[in-house]
Amino acid sequence: MVVPLPGNGSSLAGKRIAAVDIVRGFALMALFLVHMMESYELYWSNPQPGPADTVFLLFMGKSFSLLALCFGFSFFILMDRAAQRGQDFSLRFAWRLLILGAIGVLHGVIYRGDIIQVLAVIGMALLVLHRVQDNRLLGAIAGFLLLAPSLWIQLIAAALGADWANQPSRSSHDPAMAAYLGGTFTETLHANLWQGQVPKWWFMFEYGRIVQILGLFVLGMVLGRVGFFERLDRFTKVRRVALACAIGIMLASHLWRGNVFGWFVGFGHGDGANRMFDAILSSWFELAGTFAWGLVILELCRTPALRLLDKLAPVGRATLTLYILQSAVFVPLFYNFGLGLWDDWSQETRLAVALGAIALQVWGAQFWFARFHYGPIEWVWRALTYWRSDVPFRRTEEVPAKLCAA
Repeated sequence: MVVPLPGNGSSLAGKRIAAVDIVRGFALMALFLVHMMESYELYWSNPQPGPADTVFLLFMGKSFSLLALCFGFSFFILMDRAAQRGQDFSLRFAWRLLILGAIGVLHGVIYRGDIIQVLAVIGMALLVLHRVQDNRLLGAIAGFLLLAPSLWIQLIAAALGADWANQPSRSSHDPAMAAYLGGTFTETLHANLWQGQVPKWWFMFEYGRIVQILGLFVLGMVLGRVGFFERLDRFTKVRRVALACAIGIMLASHLWRGNVFGWFVGFGHGDGANRMFDAILSSWFELAGTFAWGLVILELCRTPALRLLDKLAPVGRATLTLYILQSAVFVPLFYNFGLGLWDDWSQETRLAVALGAIALQVWGAQFWFARFHYGPIEWVWRALTYWRSDVPFRRTEEVPAKLCAA
């Protein structure tokens, strides 16, 4: 049963905040829809116009960014509730991230596009940044990081003729794709262990994703500190102004992107600078879309639509389990070592299958949490975090307050 959304000053100690679970659940299902439309990345070997374009426009980049924002909020919750118990959770959180990273490495053997490793690695920086007590300073840091300063540095360097900034994109070279399209199971696993990971991390570095993800982490932490998700009624005006700004930026960056990019190309700074400027424009659109989706969901949480959105909350409580399960089921369906359906299923078929799978996951998560406290992988993660096996699992078990407080 999901904790009702607060708005009346009720105590939230030891309780989950349903609004965050709903946002997280929405983000996971949107990310899954993107993965399905791109046949778990195989689509990019021969992209074609179709329904995938609309899905990518609406959700690509934005769904992952929402998950990153929620990750920063979850960090605040863990640290804050430990502090309320008179404990410093820093070392245990570092250990928790190491476990998460190990889970991500294992998942990466199945699907090289795994994002768990990325969250775990970048999350270590939060252990330093959370010691900054001034929320305004933290907000400024988050804003600076979201502007992707690394992209601007590369753009300026490329415009000035620096060789390193004008090199072709390293992430565009993908030697592992041949194994995914035509390789055996062993060849696919071998590619995932190294060849497939290299372009993913180059992409994160070259296109400013690492610093922007950290910015989203910090923003999520700040929103947790000010009670943004806990007291939705208190932030109604701010939320609506922010939503209007996000939609405005999103529309402007989409409708005028071509004209603005053409204007910049006219200066003749070269391909390297042009690529970075295009990445900056893309990041503005994706971030604006991220905030627009999150704020729309929070607005709907204050309406009768909550009865429908509430069904996403159990999904948000099992993101780790469902994310890995999605890959375990659909990567073998699309890749050559399995059924190789990536070029057999049309975009319309993939969309229909994805929507059906989303409905099944929503129902399955509700069924599961009526009987269990945590998703199976979430339980293992928590048990290893505290290094104990008496973390409650079935609903009939007594719940130790310490283990369920965060």
